[in-house]
Amino acid sequence: MSRVLGVDSGGSGLRVALADVKDPERVETTVSSRPVRTGNSGIDAGHMLEQLLPMARGLLERAGGGELSAVVIGAAGMATLGDRLRAELPAALASSLGVHRMGLATDAVTAYAGALGQRPGVVVAAGTGLVALGTDLAAWRRADGWGHLLGDCGGGAWIGRAGLEAALRAHDGRRGGSAALLARVESVFGPAAELPVLLYPRTDRSAVLASFAPEVARSADQDPVSAGILALAARHIAEAAAAACPSPGDMPTGCEVALTGGLLKLGEPLLAPLREELAGQLPHARRVSAAGDPLSGAVLLAAALASDELRLPPHQTLLYVPAEQTD
Repeated sequence: MSRVLGVDSGGSGLRVALADVKDPERVETTVSSRPVRTGNSGIDAGHMLEQLLPMARGLLERAGGGELSAVVIGAAGMATLGDRLRAELPAALASSLGVHRMGLATDAVTAYAGALGQRPGVVVAAGTGLVALGTDLAAWRRADGWGHLLGDCGGGAWIGRAGLEAALRAHDGRRGGSAALLARVESVFGPAAELPVLLYPRTDRSAVLASFAPEVARSADQDPVSAGILALAARHIAEAAAAACPSPGDMPTGCEVALTGGLLKLGEPLLAPLREELAGQLPHARRVSAAGDPLSGAVLLAAALASDELRLPPHQTLLYVPAEQTD
């Protein structure tokens, strides 16, 4: 039996799914809560293999064996930090698992495939960070995804940082402050004056910032500053979608737009202004529900590779498809 493997690697760990090539929607999954290490030379290929190989072999054993025809690995940071993965994984996976077809993708690409499959359109992946990725199936368009220091505008870390700034403004007595957010800061983190000591030394600053985004959403009904932060976040998200969406001339029936990611759990305080911004900035677009998540997208792409039906455009860093490895 011919099988494919999909992998999703991110800040919360490693998820691996095994599926039959002919039925990629039925999967067996396994999860590791240990994130793959990232060092000075990028994502650690050896650490990924150390976790991935026993997980893949365990899935194959439980499924009764079979040939592994293709694997697609989606990883956060693949575009900028994936040089070692692109250099080392193809030969290593061919040798250890006997798989000769593979794709190494950013998590934005697997999120795209999970949400829209292999149709043209644009997907906004909104979580701690934020990136929009679009394609007309000839080339990719990317907007934002530059990290919490340089971009990710409208994402969870951006919203959380804006909320913390508004709280500190209220603490200082400056204009633009929010007493409601100051109260929430002191409830969650303790005295506001101690925030820099708590935040700046952390290596997971973006996650800590994003952890305050739900507090901004909870305050939005009664606090105009919080509502304004979410309205501006919605504008940024729609701007990224508009920048990544294929041009109307390339999409005569309209561009499909899907939103995915944990930020959507903030609910109506964010989604209501976001619907208005998308309607205003992308009048030609059609909002559709995301069909699946990045792991299901990795499985879908692996099945497409195994069947010679890959329609999403390969790219040196976004969707790297190396030449098939030979024995």
